[in-house]
Amino acid sequence: MSQSLGKALQILGVLGTGPASLDELAAVLGVHKTTVLRLLRTLADEHFVFRDPSHRYHLGARIHELSSRGLDQREVRGIAAPHLAAFNREHRHTTHLSELIGAEIVYIDKLESHDHVRMASRIGLRAPVHSTAAGKVLVADLPETELADVLAQVSFTPATENTITDATAYRAELGIVRAQGWGHDREENERSVNCVAAPVRDASGRAVAAVSVSVPNIVLTDERLLELLPSLLAVTERVSRECGWRPITDSSRGRPA
Repeated sequence: MSQSLGKALQILGVLGTGPASLDELAAVLGVHKTTVLRLLRTLADEHFVFRDPSHRYHLGARIHELSSRGLDQREVRGIAAPHLAAFNREHRHTTHLSELIGAEIVYIDKLESHDHVRMASRIGLRAPVHSTAAGKVLVADLPETELADVLAQVSFTPATENTITDATAYRAELGIVRAQGWGHDREENERSVNCVAAPVRDASGRAVAAVSVSVPNIVLTDERLLELLPSLLAVTERVSRECGWRPITDSSRGRPA
C-alpha cells in the first residue's frame, strides 16, 4: 500500500511539470504500464488526474482545489491579500507575494497588471533566489548558517546577461539589500523586466514573505519603477504589523531596525 501511494505521488509530481502519456509515466517511474494505468484510474476516479483526447494525462480539478485551499490557509497570504489588492488597484502593475522554499522562491499570490502585458509567473511557480528581487530580500534576512546552506544549493545559472553568477558578488548584493531594506532586480531574471521587492516580517522580526512589483521596460522605466518604493514599503509595513511585527527603534541609526 505504501509503495502504491508513493508511486501515485510520483505520478502527480511528474504531471506537475506538464502533461504526460502512459508510456512516459511508466518510463519515469520505472514500472510496468499496467501498474501505472491502475494508479491513474484510481487518481482519475478521485479527479486528481484526467486524460485528454490525445491520451495524455494532466493534473485534475481536485489538485487545483486542494492547492487553492492550501494557499488560502497560509496566514500571511490571507493577511496580505487586501493590502496587495489596494496596492495593485492604485499602481496597476504586476504584484507578487513570495516565500522562500529551500534555495528558491515560490509565488503564493499574484495580482495581474492592468495593462495588456502579462508576466510568465503564476501562483505556485518557483524562481531562483539569485536573480529575483524577492529572492534577494528573503535570503538577505537569513542567519549566516542558513545563508551558507542556501548558497551551497544555488547554481547561479544566468537567466540574462545581467544575472549575478557567483556567490561573492551575490553576498555583496545581499549586503546592499540589508542596508537599504529592499531588493532590486535589474533585468536579471527576465530581459526587459525590472522588479523591486520588500520583506514582510512576523512577530519575531524575521522575513516570512516578500512583496514585489514587476514591470516591463515598455510600460515603465526602471527609474520610474523606483518611484513606487515608498508605497511598496508602506504596504509591507502594514502587512508586517498585522503579522505581529513591531519595529524596534535603533538609536544608532535613527530608524526602525
